Amino acid sequence: MNLETKWLEDFVALANTRSFSASARQRHVTQPAFSRRIRSLEQAVGVTLVDRSTTPVGLTPEGQLFLVTARNLVEQLSECLGHLRGLSMANEALDIVAAHSLALTFYPQWISRLQQGTGELPTRLIAMNMGEAIHVLREGNCDLMLGYYDPYASMQLDAEVFPSFSIGQVKMVPVCLPDASGAPRYPLEDSESIPFLSYTQGAFLGRSVRMLLKNDPLRMRLRTVYETAMAEGLKGMMLQGAGLAWIPDFCIREELASGRLVRAGGHEWDVPLEIRLYRCSLVHKPGVEKLWRQMQKLPRDFLQA
Repeated sequence: MNLETKWLEDFVALANTRSFSASARQRHVTQPAFSRRIRSLEQAVGVTLVDRSTTPVGLTPEGQLFLVTARNLVEQLSECLGHLRGLSMANEALDIVAAHSLALTFYPQWISRLQQGTGELPTRLIAMNMGEAIHVLREGNCDLMLGYYDPYASMQLDAEVFPSFSIGQVKMVPVCLPDASGAPRYPLEDSESIPFLSYTQGAFLGRSVRMLLKNDPLRMRLRTVYETAMAEGLKGMMLQGAGLAWIPDFCIREELASGRLVRAGGHEWDVPLEIRLYRCSLVHKPGVEKLWRQMQKLPRDFLQA
């Protein structure tokens, strides 16, 4: 039998509230995620524990019997961990998921600035692509998500359920190595075919570039020679002279300033991006609530990187 402790805690919470929605709020997860965890517990023990045909929900005879054991285990484990850790829930690190490009370059500067206004802020950061990050946020498996705002709403994040703070206005710019004279090696106005370092089909940044090029003849001259989902991966290939790519400006500030990279076209080829910090309003973890209240009171200078 493979039981997870959080399933037992979920079951005890449900037995107390007799409501899936109330229990999900208490357990700091979304209701769909909470329901799946209860079903996982039932599959693990091999019996139906919850009577879902009644309102409020009740426990089956097997569920009532199992509740006694579940409560004892949860209480004993909680007491033991409390002695070992001596930590309150409000002081636990916040789990943040972020797009790869933001995690590597944007996040360190932004979180350092934010802490000037909030004080010490323990965090755990996990980098992943935007699609995965949104899934983790929806499932209630993270506290916050650092990502790009999607003006085309293709990510389907309801603003009421997933409120956000705007924390940065950036842009993607077309860049490449310079030639011997300092001019772009692969200028966009060139009539020849241009080696193109592209984002993969499912990458958020790739969709932004495709929207820019959708109705422009330039796309017919871009010859894809390399693909990856990560901006840093494209940057690495570009620094080897492999071609041209659109890269978020905060990822290449030093290279542009030193002349290691140059713009391959004018500002009309820039792609504006907005960076936002998201949370799920259905999750009420004390640490997240505290941070959100603090951010609402901070001057905008502290929120923007």
